[in-house]
Amino acid sequence: MSETANAEERTVRVIGAPTDYGQDRRGVDMGPSAIRYGGLSDRLGEAGVATEDAGDLLVPRAEERDPDYRTPSAGKARFLRETEDVCSRLADEVRESLAESTTPLVLGGDHSIAIGTVSGAAAAADVGAVWFDAHGDLNTPTTTPSGNVHGMPLAALLGIEEWAGVDWANAPRLAPENVAIVGLRSLDDAEREILLDSPISAFTMSEIDDRGLAAVVDEALAIASDGTEGYHVSLDLDWLDPTIAPGVGTPVRGGVDYREAHHAMEQVAEDGGMRSMELVEVNPTLDEHNETAELAVELAASAFGKRIL
Repeated sequence: MSETANAEERTVRVIGAPTDYGQDRRGVDMGPSAIRYGGLSDRLGEAGVATEDAGDLLVPRAEERDPDYRTPSAGKARFLRETEDVCSRLADEVRESLAESTTPLVLGGDHSIAIGTVSGAAAAADVGAVWFDAHGDLNTPTTTPSGNVHGMPLAALLGIEEWAGVDWANAPRLAPENVAIVGLRSLDDAEREILLDSPISAFTMSEIDDRGLAAVVDEALAIASDGTEGYHVSLDLDWLDPTIAPGVGTPVRGGVDYREAHHAMEQVAEDGGMRSMELVEVNPTLDEHNETAELAVELAASAFGKRIL
């Protein structure tokens, strides 16, 4: 029999951000639909959470846009104009949700949407961030090997290098000392240098193997909570091992397993400090029987209080 972590009533506002501007594998823009189809509302209801669905942001198709219409001051960042437009509107939606005492749950789309989600969550509060991800997301326009912004959202939010002073992309009330990346196992060389020179906390899969995921997640939540008014949870489905989450664009072997993932989200629920959440990088065209989207739904329900046992 499933139980909820607590009886406190909570309302979650679901916001879809069906983008694929941030990467070059089509299909991730269908993620919000796949996650809803996977039973999101029902599963959150089982966690004792009320939901209201704000629908999807209107996002023009990438094929109708010029990826190089606007370029950064240096380097490359594809679909920069479109990413700014979507993330600015998403930030407004998230800010409004929090102002109305509902918890925003954003459905991606690729991980570039985190720029909007976190900017909105940090608009009126000092926040932390727990980044469940195989990747560092700390590239900049001059370090990126691809120009894809889904590899840059943390760098953008923290104003690193070329992202410094880019108002729509920066979240000044998110301090790097309050950012924890959990499950890291794929870094570009430049990202490694940024991490080594940064107060960001990064927990690799090797460290998780040594210490156990529960201990690492406890520390990550403490880091994100230290001196803040809550934290954002960014859950990239490539954090999971591709054997259980095949429907992602950039799979990396050696991720967390099914039970570990649920336990981590249960820790989030028990901690009670989550201010906002997003589920990103579900690509139904690469999935098997909607398996990855359904797992995203299960993990969201665990983060909001549902228990497996």
